[in-house]
Amino acid sequence: MAGPQSYVITRSNNTTEKEGLAYLLEQDSDFILLDTESRKFLMDMFDISHTFSRAFDLVYIKNSGSSTVITVDDKNSIIFVELKTTKKYLPNNPRGFFFGATKNEFDLAEKLGDKYQFCFISLHKDSLSYNLLTTTELNNLVKTKRIQYQINLQN
Repeated sequence: MAGPQSYVITRSNNTTEKEGLAYLLEQDSDFILLDTESRKFLMDMFDISHTFSRAFDLVYIKNSGSSTVITVDDKNSIIFVELKTTKKYLPNNPRGFFFGATKNEFDLAEKLGDKYQFCFISLHKDSLSYNLLTTTELNNLVKTKRIQYQINLQN
């Protein structure tokens, strides 16, 4: 059973992720946080199983601007984006980043290729920045990687 400290860490991570999302949306209006209906529409458009619905946080559509209604005429203009956020000082973001990722995220990245990117956000006041990487670019920077299983036992 997880101790009280693990819940504090999770709550803190969720807060950091929300701060990262707000920062990113403020920096570039081409990043779009989707509502449920739009998320399902784009997943169907790309023939993505809805089991991947939590494997990305938002999309990037070049030159979408700040319009409240966006029409998508070209699948090639859409990039699915998974956020990774830290408050760590990273003057060469994403170098030095430590993060967790799910198998679903990597499976979707493999399915979509360059249409799926990880966005690394540093919220530290002296290295405030974001950086997008394809899976290929990410793999070229990986120093170490390990697999961790998270298991739920039946009642």
